[in-house]
Amino acid sequence: MNKTIIRTCILTRTLYPRVSMFRVVKTPNHEIIIDSTYKAQGRGCYLSKDKNLILKAKSKHIIEKHLRVNDCQKVYDQLLELL
Repeated sequence: MNKTIIRTCILTRTLYPRVSMFRVVKTPNHEIIIDSTYKAQGRGCYLSKDKNLILKAKSKHIIEKHLRVNDCQKVYDQLLELL
């Protein structure tokens, strides 16, 4: 039996299955990537696959706060393209 892996959205603090979320990772080289395999090394955070939530996270700079980086505008644009 496969277990459904549950993760918390950094914006809404609600639990979702991992497959319905994006994982954004700050690698040990201080690069910010979108991890589609859910296995990349580094500090990660999960954001729900919802356009309105991604736009809200962009306006609140939630990924920057969570990963302790300065600018993630390209990451937000990439997330919106992946929808």
